[in-house]
Amino acid sequence: MRKNKFFDRDVSEVSSYWNNRPCNLRHSLQPIGSREYFDEVEKRKYFVEPHIPKFAEFSRWRDKKVLEIGCGIGTDTINFARAGAMVTAIDISEESLNLARQRAKIYGLTDRITFIQANAEQLPDFVRPEPYDLVYSFGVIHHTPHPEAVISHLPKYMHQNSTFKIMVYNKFSWKVAWICLKYGKGAFWKLDELVASHSEAQTGCPVTYTYTNAQLQQLLQGMVVSKTFVDHIFPYSIPEYVRYEYKKRWYFRILPDWFFHFLEHNFGWHRCAEAKLSCKHGNT
Repeated sequence: MRKNKFFDRDVSEVSSYWNNRPCNLRHSLQPIGSREYFDEVEKRKYFVEPHIPKFAEFSRWRDKKVLEIGCGIGTDTINFARAGAMVTAIDISEESLNLARQRAKIYGLTDRITFIQANAEQLPDFVRPEPYDLVYSFGVIHHTPHPEAVISHLPKYMHQNSTFKIMVYNKFSWKVAWICLKYGKGAFWKLDELVASHSEAQTGCPVTYTYTNAQLQQLLQGMVVSKTFVDHIFPYSIPEYVRYEYKKRWYFRILPDWFFHFLEHNFGWHRCAEAKLSCKHGNT
């Protein structure tokens, strides 16, 4: 098992960080909590990260049970429910959940979603173990001090045909290299702390792990990984992006599309995997 760089971090630090600024909170200039706000948040998120709907396969889970670990303000949650799934969505941030609950109410989906504030490292203390058809966690587990603790609980929530979909950050990515050069001036020996601090829009994230393919496979021991891929390089200039203008950085503007996509699929920030339980862990 890889050395745990953030072992001594307390999960309360993670909760406090995301309560201060829920993920994607500023993806709209409309009044926070309004239907127009949530519409714009979703539109912008999937414009910048179009691989998410393809990975989640929302319509595949119609009439199925979905457990989402780390729902944030509920963009994917709403789309699972909208597609006909029954969703149990957990998050450590009560502020994020308040917005997600408001979102479900606005879209008339409260009867399809159960929101629970929970520490995923102690999942059975918050969510009654029972099998789900999909366990989904996009960009979340790498922010908890002990990701292996979260994974250890999953067999309690999966049957033999259940699917687990996860996204964690990719160690060998354009963004990691960019963070190392821009903020660390090449100080690669400080990379773990540098990446944690600059991995999100709001600096100072207390915990951010990154994974190679081998490290993700190791994290998912006890599961059979059927699919992995890398995607997502953010190409836009930040000053314009925060003004809701989509102007690419000059070096991305001069790249042919095919080469940019080559970079995305080899050095993207998002490392995604789909897995099932091994036979010895299957529940019936």
